[in-house]
Amino acid sequence: MVTAMKSPHCMPAWTRRSFTSGAVRWLLKPAVFLTALVPFSILIHRLLTGSLGADPLGEITNTTGVWTLRFISLTLAITPFRRLTGWNAAIRLRRMIGLFAFFYGSLHLVVFVVADRLASLGFPNLLTWRTIHDLAASIGSETVNRPYITLGFTSWLLMLALALTSTAGMIRRLGGRRWQALHRLVYAAASAGVVHYWWSVRADVRGPLTYAVALTALLAFRVVVWARGHTAMRIITGRI
Repeated sequence: MVTAMKSPHCMPAWTRRSFTSGAVRWLLKPAVFLTALVPFSILIHRLLTGSLGADPLGEITNTTGVWTLRFISLTLAITPFRRLTGWNAAIRLRRMIGLFAFFYGSLHLVVFVVADRLASLGFPNLLTWRTIHDLAASIGSETVNRPYITLGFTSWLLMLALALTSTAGMIRRLGGRRWQALHRLVYAAASAGVVHYWWSVRADVRGPLTYAVALTALLAFRVVVWARGHTAMRIITGRI
């Protein structure tokens, strides 16, 4: 006798959680990984086919910067999404999405270093100490003298720290509490990135405004959750 396969919704809660966890590990994670590479693939295709428009450097810079903010926003959206839907398995995607934010942010930085600063030096030989010195001096000068670059570089450094400590091994070394405190730097990285974008545009601020509103909403959600939890704790302990 053949027994009909039950749908996940008809399974017991513990079975449904196991099904969802397995689906995330074997199906959803690869799908998210490949999807996250689509903007990079499109950018490479446009570069190879010469379809980046009249200002290829500007288009590459803008595209990589915007996708950095999009992935940071998605990273911050995981917790509200999990709380609102009850789909806790979504938390397994947060590290990957955060690393893609760092990936696109690094591309954004490389474009600035190679196509902007090296171009200003006439693309010299990178294997000489003189070139390294001049390049470092040029980047340092731009970072200090142009505030929006200062913020952009600060955002990248914060994402670098988050990427380097995103592994399970680093969680064990730092301890859960210290690791969580360190990874709250994502809020500073996101804020610096939004302001960097805002200050870098000359006229149309609709793009930066969109991310500023999204970031404000995501942070406000966390403040509300924290405030409710803090109030509940005070009630439990008899302080109210």
